[in-house]
Amino acid sequence: MGTLKTEPARTRPDLLAPPVAAAIERWPADAPVAVDDVLVAPIDADLADTAAFCAAYEVGLEESANCVVVAGKRGGEIRYAACMVLATTRADVNGMVRRLLDVRKASFAPMAEAVELTGMEYGGITPIGLPAEWPILVDSRVVATPHVIIGSGVRHSKIALPGPALGALPGATVVADLARPA
Repeated sequence: MGTLKTEPARTRPDLLAPPVAAAIERWPADAPVAVDDVLVAPIDADLADTAAFCAAYEVGLEESANCVVVAGKRGGEIRYAACMVLATTRADVNGMVRRLLDVRKASFAPMAEAVELTGMEYGGITPIGLPAEWPILVDSRVVATPHVIIGSGVRHSKIALPGPALGALPGATVVADLARPA
């Protein structure tokens, strides 16, 4: 986890977006990963973007997972999903993601829309605390990573947790080849 100074996320709601803090508060006692294994660390908000963050905090790109919000239309309805992919890969938005959403075309959701719908800051969006109706598509490489660093819903912190925890989130589906190498 590089040089991050972590502590249990449940003890630091000030480092989490409100929907993320609420999801941590509701973390099931019988979850495969204990709530105390979900850690948070403060960071410089100006260094929240993946490349700058990894360089500044000595975190490998292969340990950093990005959450991208994707939107697609079908029959006039907009369908959203969150995709979790390692920073060494890119989500296959118009291949695998489009097929999984069952839409003709998928693309990254506009920034303002993603921020409004999630209640999180752009550059800090995380799968923890997303709208319950959104599927969370997790690339199998993320789940295979012992520990990953993800957003916390805000730009001034990051969450560290076991990769398998992301595949166990409510609404999550682990997908082989959701992403392609960058």
